[in-house]
Amino acid sequence: MHELKRVVVVGAGTMGSQIALQTALSGRYDVGLVDTVAGQLDKASAQNRKLLNRSVEKGRLTADRADAAFGSIKTSGDLDTAVRDADLVIEAVIEDFDAKRVVFESLGAHAKKDAILASNSSTIAISRLADFTGRPEQCCNMHFFHPVTVMQLCEVVRGPKTSDQTVQTAMEFVRSIDRTPVLLKKEIWGFIVNRILFAASEEAMRLLEGGYATAEDIDVAVQKGLNWPMGPFHLLDFSGLDIFYGAMRDRHRLGDGPEPPEMLHKLVEQGRLGKKTGRGFFDYD
Repeated sequence: MHELKRVVVVGAGTMGSQIALQTALSGRYDVGLVDTVAGQLDKASAQNRKLLNRSVEKGRLTADRADAAFGSIKTSGDLDTAVRDADLVIEAVIEDFDAKRVVFESLGAHAKKDAILASNSSTIAISRLADFTGRPEQCCNMHFFHPVTVMQLCEVVRGPKTSDQTVQTAMEFVRSIDRTPVLLKKEIWGFIVNRILFAASEEAMRLLEGGYATAEDIDVAVQKGLNWPMGPFHLLDFSGLDIFYGAMRDRHRLGDGPEPPEMLHKLVEQGRLGKKTGRGFFDYD
């Protein structure tokens, strides 16, 4: 297996910052967190400190281990320099193809020649990004789930040019930071979880648009009947309706699904994006 010593996460949003934190908590790697947006690294550090403090308060971590993990994450606003000595780079920027393409072009130019380059994208298959690096055999998807410090799953997706060594190293890395990997042996839009989730969410919206039941009752039915911890509409609100809408549009452009429902389009157009804006399918105080 390709030996990993330094891991760099690109993108210090909620996902990226928590991937870096979970990696740091393993105590196995030097960890870097990169973001070029002013102030984002400070926000990420504050959020990670809050998560660690909460874990210490609840007895899940010792204060020493929390401090060690927090202190081991080195932040940087310079992507090209930060990735030069990385053995593994995990891209976790906004779920937008062009934004990810720019990152992968930079990784191809500046990352170590033997570095593994992974994308945390939830829907964009690695084959759409890998060729921009000039080394597609070293690229794969490594899709963690939010919140990374709680959710165990990581979908590792093999692209058509991904090498056996890259897959093996990615799987072992996920295990080494106390997460559970599953392997998709070939690409498909949405991978496993989102493909199933999208099908369920679209059917829930059809039921709502058809006037068969309220959003609240559909959520209750799914929670009580399928034993989901959260119904589809609350889950969409929690994830962000703009994220779901953008992913549906991307899927449609690729010819793998219909256009987003008109109901969803109107909510996004009105700025009702879910819990983060206070209103989505439901209202939040």
